Amino acid sequence: MVPQVPFALLAALTVGFITLMTVQGIKFNARTNEVLLGFMLLVTAAFLVLAFRYIVFHQSFRGLFSLQPIYNPATFDLRALAAGTSFAALVFIGFDGVSILAEEVKNPKRNVLLASVLVCVFTGLFSGLQVYLAQLVWPDHATLLNPETAFMDVARIAGGSLLFAAYGIVLLVSSMACGLAGHVGAARLLYSMGRDDVIPKKIFGHLSPNRGNPVYNEWIVGALAYVAVLTIPWQLAAEIVTFGALLAFTAVNLVALLHFWFAQKDVGPRNFLLDAFVPGFGAVFCFVLLIGLQPWTKYAGLIWLGIGLVYACYRTRMFTLRPKLFNFNET
Repeated sequence: MVPQVPFALLAALTVGFITLMTVQGIKFNARTNEVLLGFMLLVTAAFLVLAFRYIVFHQSFRGLFSLQPIYNPATFDLRALAAGTSFAALVFIGFDGVSILAEEVKNPKRNVLLASVLVCVFTGLFSGLQVYLAQLVWPDHATLLNPETAFMDVARIAGGSLLFAAYGIVLLVSSMACGLAGHVGAARLLYSMGRDDVIPKKIFGHLSPNRGNPVYNEWIVGALAYVAVLTIPWQLAAEIVTFGALLAFTAVNLVALLHFWFAQKDVGPRNFLLDAFVPGFGAVFCFVLLIGLQPWTKYAGLIWLGIGLVYACYRTRMFTLRPKLFNFNET
């Protein structure tokens, strides 16, 4: 939109703006996200209505029901599907950010679990419906001019130039919203580690007396984010984040399997479907996606994991000290 402005300056303005917003406190961030979400939902609802109208006008009501967006024998490729699925995992990373903010939530034992599941369900169904309708709108047209803005091209077909421009704004707004949520989550995670004395408590465990938020961490995250923006291409950064997410998802499913299926004395009667099959399948599925990533991504992730294990070994004196567990009754 403004190619004459240097990228480094635009990145500084964007990261600086998001950092200043996070410093304002969690309530301000929550209200800001509500406003951004409202705008995005308004534009998305317009697309759903206009795409529905376009399909019915060109293909009648029967055009709304097709298996082609889900499975097309002429173009189906299992390897491409696996690669796309692993990359799509990046979309769902946000749900685990809900748990990072558990200390800001009323009745976290119930509401954090409920919110995490609802985010996954809502994102899956809502985005699935969008992509399904987009695929029904698109087949009659030529090859995409730019795959990175494919959805905007579909929006232009369904709703004209106005909807195309609106989705251009949505891309910017959603990037800001994701950046804000990620920034807050990273700062809070560092605070939790600092408070538990995993990393230097004086810096990372500090809370602002005025706003009650970890301002030192928010400035640190902002500085690191700016350096990363200038040094790591977006696609490479996304793949590294995907490695971390899939590794964490695999571990979570394994822990659930060990706790609920093999430790029945602590959790009561066992249910094979819920306590063994579901977490077991989840662990295998995530691990298959993990090993399907590009080799350099796995090497980078394993190196970072190794650094973490060495540090954990040092902090726990060869794993002889038990890590501190947070008490949710204090929130």
